[in-house]
Amino acid sequence: MRIGVLGTGNMADALATHWVRAGHEVIIGGRDAHKAQRLATGIGGSAKPASLRAAAESGQVVLAALPFGAGADVARDLQEALEGKVLLDCSNPVGPGFRLLTEGGPSAAQQLAAAAPGAHVVKAFNLCHEDVWRMQPPVFDGRPLAVPVCGDDETALARVRELVRDVGCEPVAGGGLERAVLLEATAALFIALWVGEGADAQAIAPPLAYAAGPSHQETEGGTGAFH
Repeated sequence: MRIGVLGTGNMADALATHWVRAGHEVIIGGRDAHKAQRLATGIGGSAKPASLRAAAESGQVVLAALPFGAGADVARDLQEALEGKVLLDCSNPVGPGFRLLTEGGPSAAQQLAAAAPGAHVVKAFNLCHEDVWRMQPPVFDGRPLAVPVCGDDETALARVRELVRDVGCEPVAGGGLERAVLLEATAALFIALWVGEGADAQAIAPPLAYAAGPSHQETEGGTGAFH
């Protein structure tokens, strides 16, 4: 697969490194040619530097690894280059006080879709720190990390699910793009728990077998409601 990367920051580095190792052709696009060159050289393999426009034009999938706010501006500038492409959004619109900056309005992913209406926007990879994505692979207590994926186009979703597996994770169907707002709100909550409270966000949900409640578990003879 040909993957264009918009951005030269930590998320671009973490995800593109996995995809190069998986055998994909990756084009790193940046406003600053020196930063794009440095990142491509650091990743090695098939990674090549380019401008933002060249990266968008080259990719079957284009990762928008850009800060919230900048992503929509760049996508608007690259509308023609993004036509028909899978546009993968990993941003988090989280501001001071762990506040969701899009509250009451469209999600960051929906803003990308509005800026590049010919692209197929998919939301994924927004729930973890970039160092988690650098792990080879992200596996905890023997279980690969699950990655919720939201989008409306099945072909686009299939490609992103492949890229999730190439990172060593398991894709989880998160629903249509309208549900990206829930992923972004979840990130705001998790960041507040992790950073603000020092709490283990993973501990707030019961195991899947108990998701419908202990009484349901018992009626299933202890086998679990969803087995």
